[in-house]
Formats: sequence, C-alpha cells, structure tokens
Amino acid sequence: MNKLIILTAPSGAGKTTIVRHLLQSVSSLSFSISATTRPRRTYEQDAHDYYFLSVDDFKRHIEAGDFVEWQEVYPGKFYGTLRTEIERLWQDGKDILFDIDVYGALNLQKAFPGRSLSIFIKPPSPEVLLQRLRDRKTENEDALNERFKKAKEELAFENKFDYVVVNDVLNVALADAEKLVRRFLSVE
Repeated sequence: MNKLIILTAPSGAGKTTIVRHLLQSVSSLSFSISATTRPRRTYEQDAHDYYFLSVDDFKRHIEAGDFVEWQEVYPGKFYGTLRTEIERLWQDGKDILFDIDVYGALNLQKAFPGRSLSIFIKPPSPEVLLQRLRDRKTENEDALNERFKKAKEELAFENKFDYVVVNDVLNVALADAEKLVRRFLSVE
C-alpha cells in the first residue's frame, strides 16, 4: 500500500530544506507537485516546482472536483493537490511526499487516514522565523508582514499533526524527520 508523508510548517520554518533531504535519502519517495495561482519565481519551473495555473483555471478544477484538497492561502493565491498527481505517483509505485500548508495538510490527513504520516516543522521561535523570512528576500515589507502574521497563526496548529520536529539545528531536524519517515514506511 502506497503511503503519504505530509510535511507542513509556517513559511520560513525550513520544511522545503527537509523535503529536499528526504527526497535524496529515501528512495521510495516522490514529490507531489502542488497547483498554485501565485506568480512563478524566476528559479521555478512549471510542472516541476508547481503547476502554475490562472485563477480561472484553478476555479474550473475546483468546480470539476479535481482537487483532493485546496485552499485560498492568501487573497487570490490558491494552492491545491490535484487528484491526478496522487494517482500518477501511486501508479509509479511511489510513496508521496508533500510540502504543504497547514490547512492542506489537515485536509490530506482526513482524506487518507491510516495511509499518511504528518510532520509539523516548527521554528525555534517566532523571532527566528521572522529573521528567516527576511533573509529569503522574496517579498516586500507588506508581503513579509502578511506572511509572518499567517505563520504565527499556523504555529497554533502543531498539536494537530502526528509529530513535531523543531528546526533549530538543521542536521538534527533532518535526522529526526528522516527517522520518522523511515519508521512509518517500514510498517505495513
């Protein structure tokens, strides 16, 4: 039975770094590419980092029931997991790794009980989180403040997930996440 590994965290907590590590170290995992309406960053590729859709196309997929889960994460910025993405990866015999927001993670847990492991990646403090967001230099000050406000709200959800990994010392967080994933995948 193929399984789902769901990594979630507020922006800036380091979940993408942990996802990259898991993809390199656990051969049975494949990354679930989410759909989004947010603008593509210069280093991102369509159908590799995200499926970049217009708002109208995204809404058509919602109406057609094509998403396992979706959220309007920020005004006008939708994210979701297409049913066809999960089917594609499971047909390849892969376990699926998700890098997903808190609400999407909760919805995936509900959709796949018993087949999913959810890990919340937590920063050592809100102050460290804010500094990490600033250091990324991907947003102006208003967008940064909006992202930080949302991140503080998301921190309150940590107890809704199977495990919490604190990303204070990166090597420790990587090892902790890998151990949890390997243990979950080895159980039938």
